[in-house]
Amino acid sequence: MKTVFIASPYTLGDVGVNVKVSMDVANELMDLGFNPFIPLLYHFQHIINPRPYEDWIKFDLEWLSKCDCVLRLIGESSGADDEVAKAKELGIPVYYNIGDVVTFESKKD
Repeated sequence: MKTVFIASPYTLGDVGVNVKVSMDVANELMDLGFNPFIPLLYHFQHIINPRPYEDWIKFDLEWLSKCDCVLRLIGESSGADDEVAKAKELGIPVYYNIGDVVTFESKKD
């Protein structure tokens, strides 16, 4: 099962809506047979046990390095842009829509 890192906006706009969008995309990926990693779920961890921003980025990038590809959701986000840059540096494919994830990652099997 291919693991898809979901890079998406978090702090710009409504944080709750941003988390929900990531979760909805993850659900669609699950329906298509992928294993999504949703960094924005750290939102709930942060509410209970706040940590500095740098900690969350460190954890995100560690998970990113273990994923098969990245799905960059639309919307302005310097954090998601940094995740995309790191993925490219690591040679991890980056996609900008679910259709491309399905098309290109399914061909790799």
